[in-house]
Amino acid sequence: MISGGAFQTALRSAAILAAFTAVSAVALSGFHIWTRPMIETSLRAKKTSAIAEVLPASLYDNDLFCDIFDPESIPEYPPNAPAAVYRARKGGKPAALVVETAANDGYGGKIGLLIGLRADGTLIGVRVTEHHETPGLGDYIDLKKDKNRKRPWITQFDGLSLDNPPEREWKVKKDGGRFDSVAGATISPRAVVKAVRNTLKFVARHRDALYDEKNVREEKGKRCDAPR
Repeated sequence: MISGGAFQTALRSAAILAAFTAVSAVALSGFHIWTRPMIETSLRAKKTSAIAEVLPASLYDNDLFCDIFDPESIPEYPPNAPAAVYRARKGGKPAALVVETAANDGYGGKIGLLIGLRADGTLIGVRVTEHHETPGLGDYIDLKKDKNRKRPWITQFDGLSLDNPPEREWKVKKDGGRFDSVAGATISPRAVVKAVRNTLKFVARHRDALYDEKNVREEKGKRCDAPR
């Protein structure tokens, strides 16, 4: 049988532990709330820097993070469609799009991509944002890791469009297409070429909806004025 003194001691210890847990929870919650704006600002700065690589600032004058395409505006929006589409406008008119998407069939799995294209469908640039391809072999698709500085592999897309080149050439050379690849490491570029081509087809099919000012999804944590 537990004595009254022991019971009181156990009860006091439980109360202290509960109080400590509650204080810790409040502190952690407060820390999260305090740091969240800084984290969001940091992430936005990182994404802004990435977007700048495929979209020159001279092409637009709007806030891209206040003009993101809302995928729910397209009823038949496919499950493998772009994760986000940032709409660039100049003087209120459509200027370009930056599409955040992925190639899901890379050698090491998902290959994150950022694709910039003008309003006429011409590619401005493509960048790999994340990948798990074999180091030193398949990671040449990433500009930061490509050792061919004279003509980085990823720049082969610059200036191309849905019909230029013809569909039959939207493959790596090993498959009869026009895109270079490294011997023994064709799965990675094959996946990227396919994803870029699919993105161009998606944009061509839904261009009007993509630029519609009513189809806006603001970036989380970003306060924006109503679409103009």
